[in-house]
Amino acid sequence: MKILTLKAPAKVNYLLDVIRRRPDGYHDLRMVMQRVNLCDDITISLADTAEITVTCGKNGVPDGPGNIAWKAARAMLDLAGSGQGAAIAIAKNIPTAAGLGGGSSDAASVLMGMNELLGLGLSDQNLMDVGLKLGADVPFFIFKKTALAEGVGERLTPLPAMPAAWVVLVNPGVHVSTAWVYQNLQLTNRVELAKLPYFYGSIEDICSIFSNDLESVTIPSFPVIADIKAAMLRLGAVGAMMSGSGPTVFGLFRDKDSAEQAREALVDGTGWFAAAVETM
Repeated sequence: MKILTLKAPAKVNYLLDVIRRRPDGYHDLRMVMQRVNLCDDITISLADTAEITVTCGKNGVPDGPGNIAWKAARAMLDLAGSGQGAAIAIAKNIPTAAGLGGGSSDAASVLMGMNELLGLGLSDQNLMDVGLKLGADVPFFIFKKTALAEGVGERLTPLPAMPAAWVVLVNPGVHVSTAWVYQNLQLTNRVELAKLPYFYGSIEDICSIFSNDLESVTIPSFPVIADIKAAMLRLGAVGAMMSGSGPTVFGLFRDKDSAEQAREALVDGTGWFAAAVETM
């Protein structure tokens, strides 16, 4: 039996503009999305019976049909018209409900892995179309490039090459509901969107675009996020911001040593999740 093991990376948002609320209840966004090499490990094999099993063993992550990875496997088996099932094991290294896209990345990896195991030969664009029905961030992880994401996140444009950076991620473990954040967001009437650079020659150039409209909701309710941002800057981050709807904060650092020192200082005595990782 063929078994695939795949890496499902996390993401951070260098930019998150909320432009308008759509008639369907979703929001039109403009985001700059960057993968980082903090990864979940996904193991997939086909099964002779029609059952799909997802095992994770992580609190807050469902093992059955409530898991987006299960839905991804179901979508691919339906496309194949196969009577087979699948066994999926997820080793979670990315914090859940953290603004890092872990669940969406897991689903993207399952779509790509099942495409290979079933011999479907679907293109990345085909897989992105399937992924969009599962979650707005799923197509980005199939795209596999630093991207400008528009619409609900499905319109992806590759961005010019950006300098590699070390990224410190800190999650204080507070629960932030994405739905709650968007429900409480006060949309401003934008005259025009800030122009994005055509060239990124330094980490400073990347940090110059840092903006996240969702901070206006999350930080007043969870001031620890602002505390972590300030601490990162004191510890040498070139820039620091909340990723997605939070609560994870990330900071960009010039080298591994400064990132590791900041990670150690930030996590000391707190019990928080913290990692020093690289951009992909």
